[in-house]
Amino acid sequence: MRRTSPLALLVAAVLGGGVGFLVDHLLTLSGRPTFSPAPGLPILLVLLGLVSLALAWPVRRSVRTPGAARVDPFRAVRIAMLAKASSLVGAAFLGAAAGLLLYVSTRPVTPALGSMATTIATIAAGAVLVTAALVAEHFCSLPKDPDERDDAEPPEPGSGEHAH
Repeated sequence: MRRTSPLALLVAAVLGGGVGFLVDHLLTLSGRPTFSPAPGLPILLVLLGLVSLALAWPVRRSVRTPGAARVDPFRAVRIAMLAKASSLVGAAFLGAAAGLLLYVSTRPVTPALGSMATTIATIAAGAVLVTAALVAEHFCSLPKDPDERDDAEPPEPGSGEHAH
């Protein structure tokens, strides 16, 4: 499995930013108030980051601690995939909230800081989620098994492979 690329995170953030900006623009065009994230959203994003780290910690401990119980590689992959998805979700929410903030800041009347607090908190929580998820993904990196050999290595003599 490949690690999450910075390009994927950037694309998710830019797409999220475009959606956030567009949503506020369409709401304003239709005469409705601009969108503001729910106060619980930043809390949920941070909790998702903490859950990702908590699930990945036993994998890290089993890899780093000599004599520790070996973790099932499939479990490690599942946790790594959760972390990868979480980092992309965090980047998308960070971008969407930044798009909302950008749209509101381009208006002639800028709202009070208190009304933009959840949007700013969502940006911060998205950054926390991306960071926590990338750390969790790193925690799930398992070393190669000693019995696995690289494909570039020639087979050892007498390993059962015959030349025809």
